Amino acid sequence: MITSLDDHSRHILYADLWKQESSWAHIVAAKYVASTVGVPLSYYVDNHVIFRYLEKRDSRHYNYTATEETAVVQWREVLRQLGIEIKHAMSPAAKGKIERPYRWLQDHLVRTCLREHVTRFEDARALLLQEVHHYNHKRIHSVTKEIPALRFERALDDKRSLFKPLNIHTPYQSFDDIFCYRFTRVVDPYRKISFNNLKFAISGAPIRATVELRISFNLDTKMALIRIWYQLNLIGEHRVKIDDLKMINA
Repeated sequence: MITSLDDHSRHILYADLWKQESSWAHIVAAKYVASTVGVPLSYYVDNHVIFRYLEKRDSRHYNYTATEETAVVQWREVLRQLGIEIKHAMSPAAKGKIERPYRWLQDHLVRTCLREHVTRFEDARALLLQEVHHYNHKRIHSVTKEIPALRFERALDDKRSLFKPLNIHTPYQSFDDIFCYRFTRVVDPYRKISFNNLKFAISGAPIRATVELRISFNLDTKMALIRIWYQLNLIGEHRVKIDDLKMINA
């Protein structure tokens, strides 16, 4: 279960079940918040490898010789482009803000699934949405003493919210250019680049030039969109099967 919580109101802005945690799942969560509510001032997260590269962490996904500044943490790159500050929770009190509602949702969801004999993943997701609605709109929060949705809406009405409208700035054209994975490749002497055993012909960039690949995923169609950029110019676009990329577990 992945959740996003507004710190002021304790309103749950996003909650969903995923079969496996991944950088893409957290990018989808950030996209939902930014596109429906707005771009937040900052995100408070823990030190999970998805949020922060830590040298010598026991993970097969990163190069141990890289530094935090040079390692690509895909979720962090998305937030950086949106101008969102990232803060890492270092104290039990800070972590508790998200862990308490997380445990509440988890406990209620598991009990409901057991009571109603729910075994299908999609049915559990539907029940989670019901629990989130109850938490946001029916339950008085133990700390704020207010209903989270009402407290959140009042902050918006009083213009005390720090959320900003989501704008896509040129040269980028769509959400697929922002909420995506980022990689660089060098054009070879045959004017091609390779990515996970796939090869793409390149036009619009010279040999030995470095191009940027921005890759987004549609988990419903199982397709990935690869948009290739050179010096802030879009020079190519390809659609491939997610399975062929061998990147994420959807």
